[in-house]
Amino acid sequence: MEYSPVCHSLYALWSSPVKKKLILLSIMFLIWVYMLYSCVGYCSTMPSLVVDGYRGKETGAAVAKRTESAGTDLVSRLLAQPQPWEDIESDYEEPSIRTAASRDLLNNELEADRADDWDEMRGEQQRAPEPSAMSSFSNGSGSKKLPQAIIIGVKKGGTRALLEFLRVHPDIRAVGAEPHFFDRNYDNGLEWYRELMPKTLEGQITMEKTPSYFVTREAPARIAAMSRDTKLIVVVRDPVTRAISDYTQTLSKKPDIPSFESLTFKNRTTGLIDTSWSAIQIGIYAKHLDNWLQYFPMEQILFVSGERLISDPAGELGRVQDFLGLKRIITDKHFYFNQTKGFPCLKKAEGSSKPHCLGKTKGRTHPNIDPEVVQRLRDFYRPFNMKFYQMTGHNFGWD
Repeated sequence: MEYSPVCHSLYALWSSPVKKKLILLSIMFLIWVYMLYSCVGYCSTMPSLVVDGYRGKETGAAVAKRTESAGTDLVSRLLAQPQPWEDIESDYEEPSIRTAASRDLLNNELEADRADDWDEMRGEQQRAPEPSAMSSFSNGSGSKKLPQAIIIGVKKGGTRALLEFLRVHPDIRAVGAEPHFFDRNYDNGLEWYRELMPKTLEGQITMEKTPSYFVTREAPARIAAMSRDTKLIVVVRDPVTRAISDYTQTLSKKPDIPSFESLTFKNRTTGLIDTSWSAIQIGIYAKHLDNWLQYFPMEQILFVSGERLISDPAGELGRVQDFLGLKRIITDKHFYFNQTKGFPCLKKAEGSSKPHCLGKTKGRTHPNIDPEVVQRLRDFYRPFNMKFYQMTGHNFGWD
């Protein structure tokens, strides 16, 4: 065989023990740098834990003061005088100041919301799969941006399910816990808000969801001040079922609250609905939407059916992906129906090969409500539903 000086040089280079060790050490060093960079990128996408850790260090007095202030803000917000609706004939009365016991109930509802927020976030941390090496690597780059799309409502409509489904899409990056920036934390400033967001690459969309924005009077103007191009998503549900679900959530945290029937009416004999109770007021969707249309055109608001999100999740997710200008990646193949919970679950969660269902705070069994009360509520909501169908150009079939 012909002698080759090149082959001889290569053989000598590889057979040298010192040089062989140097090559192996170089490879190990590169792997170590890659793993370190990936770890930094993953940790940077978890700002909510830092924020909550900081809040955990607050004194009891500070927490009590903040809770009391938030409760007062919620009462003043929900009991504020709405705009008159001359074109709707109904026994709707403008909310009036309620008794101390009623205000306590509103505070209880706020506490229940916060408890559910914590349960959701803790559950997501426990169930969250470890990201792949490539996703961690990409998360390490990019930058934190203010959200281009926000799920603004409604409470107990299916917002958590929608967000979890959307997080499967590779071009969507979302905060897990609800920031409550435009209602509770606005004084902290936009930079504080931006720091809560995950890092995104070019072409990815930053999202968050806080359902109470939809019923917060100041939220539309505040979001418009951030960006008038923000895309808004509202998950709506039969307002009667939504109210019962809302009450069920509060009941799970505060078992001693009055019955649903007694809270529904100002006067059971006359049948006058008490619209100052937030569980009832949230479902007057047309009134709240009217406030948002002062700042955003209807083309920038997408209404997702909470009922169809259960019966046809892929169909509703298709509409959402189109609205966000994304390729339809989330399809039927991503879902299976969980008979025990009664709603669809993901076959594979974000960055995982395991099935994923929402936590125990979702799909609670509703208490039995007097059918006459349910019918009275349906009669009450009907004109508002008709107005809402007219405004959105979509009949949600609640009547």
